[in-house]
Amino acid sequence: MNILESIRIAIRAIRVNKVRSILTMLGIIIGVGAVIAMVAIGSGASASVTSKIEGLGSNLLTITAGQSNSGGVRGGMGSAATLKMSDATLLAEKGTYIKAVAPVASTNAQVIYASGNTQTNIYGTTVTYLDVRNTSLSAGRFFTEQEMNQYKRVVVLGPTVVEGLLGTLDYSIIGKTVKINNIPFQVIGVTASEGSSGFSNSDDMILMPITTAQLRLTGSESIRQIFVQAASPDVMTKAQSEITTLLRSAHKLSASDEDDFSTTNQATVLETMQSVTQTLSMLLGGIAAISLIVGGIGIMNIMLVSVTERTREIGIRKAIGAQETDILLQFLIEAVILSVMGGIIGILLGWGGSLGVSKVVGMTTKVSMFSVILAFTFSALIGIVFGVFPAKKASSLNPIDALRYE
Repeated sequence: MNILESIRIAIRAIRVNKVRSILTMLGIIIGVGAVIAMVAIGSGASASVTSKIEGLGSNLLTITAGQSNSGGVRGGMGSAATLKMSDATLLAEKGTYIKAVAPVASTNAQVIYASGNTQTNIYGTTVTYLDVRNTSLSAGRFFTEQEMNQYKRVVVLGPTVVEGLLGTLDYSIIGKTVKINNIPFQVIGVTASEGSSGFSNSDDMILMPITTAQLRLTGSESIRQIFVQAASPDVMTKAQSEITTLLRSAHKLSASDEDDFSTTNQATVLETMQSVTQTLSMLLGGIAAISLIVGGIGIMNIMLVSVTERTREIGIRKAIGAQETDILLQFLIEAVILSVMGGIIGILLGWGGSLGVSKVVGMTTKVSMFSVILAFTFSALIGIVFGVFPAKKASSLNPIDALRYE
């Protein structure tokens, strides 16, 4: 008997027992669909995080003030007053591998406009902030050097802050006056939406001249962070080393003293986040793949039941001349067809499920062709591997015993 005839008989046997065939495929369908959907969610999360971090600038360095130590209790990074405007000025003037510098004095405050109010982050910074952080405005303008020198009470709002105050993103707030800790400030612009980078939400903040922030809100000349734009991504390491040398000298630290600041390389953060999200994708895919194994065991069990039910049929076929290889091939083809059909349905289910998650939850998903091919190939292999034992059992039946079986 040729292969085409075996396929025809296998398909007829599957169609005769529709419910059993569907239940047999169910494990494969769920397994393949879960693998594709989970990998798509993990890959989407990885791509989203990577995009947002890269959006901050591939040549961005972040200098954070050191930790405070009070009563034996160490505070978090940035809690000590170890950075000042003079440090930012030094880096801007002396840094060979530094293109631009944007110091930040930050605090948290309540913002009020009319009947709306919200709690948000206040960033006092300089006019270089937009370029250094790769940020843009969706409406209005940024403050000027003159406004910074004159301690002007002007602010640029993030879109989340505008929504918190007005209930919607309404640019008519530009030109209006908001109160921050009961101090009036004029709104001159709104930043473009960037979303959360995983560490902070760039949309939920207010930007103002650093001089105004230090005088009106923080009451301190110290700054929490200095954002540094390296001359190019290729000199990030050199820029980081140069920053360490300049600041240690400015802070008069001896060779045995630890740095009273920390420097974060954006490229290193990106690599770390990519590694974490890739591991997460593999973990999710691995967990989902377990259901494929379970589905394969289900196929083996159902095929064993099928062998028992069709023992007399096998005996008749052997009695009229069917060889062991013919019986083996028929049952093996049945198992493979069930796995392949389950794999195809699972691919459609996983693809549709990932798109559904993207639309309903708003989460970015990215279906990988590699995961589709891998899941489908694995499902076909499962049909072969778990179909071998039932097929072997059917082909080895004695025709006389099979004919007498009731």
